[in-house]
Amino acid sequence: MPINFSCPHCGKQTTVADQYAGQSGPCSGCGQTVTIPYGGMGTPAAKPISKKSGSGAGAGILIGLAVAGVVLLMCGGVLVALLLPAVQAAREAARRSACSNNLKQIGLALHNYHDTYKTFPPAYLTDENGTPTVSWRVLILPFLEQQAVHSMVDTSKPWDAPENAFLKDLVIPAYGCPSSPSGGTPETSYMFVVGPNAFATGADGTRISSITDGTSNTIMVVEVAGTGVHWAQPKDLDMTQMSMAVGQSSNEIDSFHPGGAQVLMADGSVRFIADTIDPNVLQSLLTHEQVMGF
Repeated sequence: MPINFSCPHCGKQTTVADQYAGQSGPCSGCGQTVTIPYGGMGTPAAKPISKKSGSGAGAGILIGLAVAGVVLLMCGGVLVALLLPAVQAAREAARRSACSNNLKQIGLALHNYHDTYKTFPPAYLTDENGTPTVSWRVLILPFLEQQAVHSMVDTSKPWDAPENAFLKDLVIPAYGCPSSPSGGTPETSYMFVVGPNAFATGADGTRISSITDGTSNTIMVVEVAGTGVHWAQPKDLDMTQMSMAVGQSSNEIDSFHPGGAQVLMADGSVRFIADTIDPNVLQSLLTHEQVMGF
């Protein structure tokens, strides 16, 4: 198809075959160099595709990749949100297992103490005036591979006396539940329940033969949570002040495990007590009275 065009210098109109489109030569009117356009006169010339014309496609690709990245990030966030509870549950299961192992170590230490002294340790030792000085947790240290620490403690003095100042920041790993926010501190997560008819009666030790309900039916050590009690401090749960409800107050069996707390039985086994346990059943497990199983 012929191409009609005008010289941009002199305005002379010329018609040439379309095969000459894009070529340059002298104008027949003024002699100036002109380039024959693509397409007809007055019509925007069509141009061949150059490398630059691909920039729009590249931008589209980049935009597509950006959108895909946003979608992936959103999907990833949803997946993390869905998986997080499962990860947390797995971690808590591991911490609860470690807590159970702590109780088992304590149970073995208590029984080794009994084998050595023919009685379980008293809840605390007292000075010459009858004032409690250190807890049972100090007494079983040699059976928890802590003989060096035990040998340094002056049990005739209060646990926080100047003679025992080194105990203030000393952490015994077996006395801390891994689920406790205060992990890595001297706070104890395990206590006796002390009372007239409980496993621990105070300054006197208990013999296995006196556990008439059977060692598998009598609680020896319980979990506690957030008490702020140092492991060497002669302080445990007072049975006379307990409401027999797990996790309901500061003077109750409690833990940072969901649904209840772990306890160490007098036979050395560890059980989990649900926070829905019947108060009468719990009281029976804490005393020498005949108990109901759970």
